[in-house]
Amino acid sequence: MSLHPDGLSDVSPDSRQGRQAARQREISEAVMAAGAMRIEEIATRFQISQMTVHRDLDELEARGLLRKSRGVATAMSTALVESSDVYRSGRQLAEKEAIAHAALEFIETGQAVMLDDSTTVLKLVPLLQARKPLTVITNTLTIMNELRDTSGVTLLGLGGQYYNWCSAYMGRMTTEAIASLRADVLVMSTSAITDDIAFHQTLETVDVKRAMFDAARVRILLADHTKFDKRALHAMLPLADFDAVVVDAATDERHVTRLRQAGVNVVVARRSTAR
Repeated sequence: MSLHPDGLSDVSPDSRQGRQAARQREISEAVMAAGAMRIEEIATRFQISQMTVHRDLDELEARGLLRKSRGVATAMSTALVESSDVYRSGRQLAEKEAIAHAALEFIETGQAVMLDDSTTVLKLVPLLQARKPLTVITNTLTIMNELRDTSGVTLLGLGGQYYNWCSAYMGRMTTEAIASLRADVLVMSTSAITDDIAFHQTLETVDVKRAMFDAARVRILLADHTKFDKRALHAMLPLADFDAVVVDAATDERHVTRLRQAGVNVVVARRSTAR
């Protein structure tokens, strides 16, 4: 039995487990497309009982794909909970690609590059072919899988406790491993920006990103325009501490002007299509 990228089992479609896996996959796709759906709406759409919906959502929640609260299934982030990487990877695609191309300009051949678990950074990974040879350091299983067979890339995978919602390893083992390394460049993102400070919903993520920040010589933050409209609980790092903050062209000019006046090196990524 294998696993799909969404964490759902790949079993015979004719078996009971196969039909259940297919239904859960369709439910997760529907909720992610809508952002949120009521339990009754899911039951009606898929012609199943509300009890079955609750069981399916409990399993999807355990995998970190969706959340269930007060009769609603949601894939969206809140100030306390980050959305799954499966959901986030389908949002702001053009903006993330533009930001990734701009971020590539900060990476040079032969460097040791540290990458976090963000879906914006994930868009940078295919572009690294242009900077080989490289050493890539990451705690993200998705990035490890993408680079594991890539010639010219020395891959250092950071272990620890695995978190399915972000496909990454975190915890004390991870931060201790990071502390023993020194990277030329860190490329990372954030869940929210408030008062010109990067925030995230979980302390485990904050600890890992701070450790990465401390272990790198040059630190690059990637943030699409939606991050300025979101809130998260835990303060991570001031934007002024980064060597560059890369945003997309849809970012409100007021944010760009204010940050530049505060001495932040803001790079606005203009391109929206791949080379």
